[in-house]
Amino acid sequence: EKQAEDNNSPECSEPGTMDLKFTSSRKYISISVPSKSQAMSPHIKSVDDIVVLGMNLSKFSKPTQFFICVSGVFMFYLIYGYLQELIFSVEGFKPFGWYLTLVQFGFYSIFGLIELQLIQDKRRRIPGKTYMIIAFLTVGTMGLSNTSLGYLNYPTQVIFKCCKLIPVMIGGVFIQGKRYNIVDVSAALCMSLGLIWFTLADSTVAPNFNLTGVVLISLALCADAVIGNVQEKAMKLHNGSNSEMVLYSYSIGFVYILFGLTCTSGLSPAVTFCSKHPVQTYGYAFLFSLTGYFGISFVLALIKIFGALLAVTVTTGRKAMSIVLSFLFFAKPFTLQYVWSGLLVVLGIFLNVYSKNMDKIKLPSLLGLWKKSVEERKSRTLSQTV
Repeated sequence: EKQAEDNNSPECSEPGTMDLKFTSSRKYISISVPSKSQAMSPHIKSVDDIVVLGMNLSKFSKPTQFFICVSGVFMFYLIYGYLQELIFSVEGFKPFGWYLTLVQFGFYSIFGLIELQLIQDKRRRIPGKTYMIIAFLTVGTMGLSNTSLGYLNYPTQVIFKCCKLIPVMIGGVFIQGKRYNIVDVSAALCMSLGLIWFTLADSTVAPNFNLTGVVLISLALCADAVIGNVQEKAMKLHNGSNSEMVLYSYSIGFVYILFGLTCTSGLSPAVTFCSKHPVQTYGYAFLFSLTGYFGISFVLALIKIFGALLAVTVTTGRKAMSIVLSFLFFAKPFTLQYVWSGLLVVLGIFLNVYSKNMDKIKLPSLLGLWKKSVEERKSRTLSQTV
């Protein structure tokens, strides 16, 4: 009533801003905040979900995730390495390394398609151009690595691959802009030098160096050093799943290799040879691809959770174990040089793990420990003098 009287008063009879002040009713703005599950897109919703072979690792703690991934890498890749050497021990198979890679990529594509059907979100998140680059690098690292076994013995090939720790760190600096401390650099040097020293004993037994094989495995090493950083950057930027990464990268790589073998007339002789030995070739290749697929799933999980450097450190340690098993199963001599080089590799692994956990649990740096030790020694000497 008071507002109506004020409206009829002569002071406010003229239209203007004062009219709006009194005649307009009070407005309320209601802001509703959707729940977290409604606001998030499916991509963001699964940002913390890391599924490996149907097992969601996100439910476990970081140390448990690390233990599961490392166990999977060691178990499957040790069988993988044994089958790889067994396939190339078949007489007459050494020239067909690229065809083995073609069969391997075909099996990987089938396995990735099957696994992708078992998950809820089947959309491709990483762009096709990125997958074309990853597929090219994958063809380079695996195809050249398999082909090099036709020219080099298995321990020599593995040692060359183990030296990718330093290229991975260099690739991390240039591709992702990472910075590594002195402990990471020391770990890479210890592991690389230890594994190189590990193979020097083999050079006294049956050295089988070939310039073609050295060039092939060197090119594979360069591709392998880059691919881990590219995969890590793509998976973190677009939140791609492991099954998606495997399916698209290996299926595109399969097309690359098939086109290359068709153009170079290398497909027909390989098919003819393998058809004469189906069990030793296709049978072993199936098991070889199955264990490799399981292994690469755990490697991709390591890359996604802990980064490319730690993943390479774990796979490098696995390669050292593969060399040991190679000497055990294929009757190679043993010397104490293997023990010292193995201890050097273990030191590199310890330094890398120490560096990764130094910030998380507030461990002191090695330089800080050294300074503290020197100060304690000085104070002890001073107290003794007094």
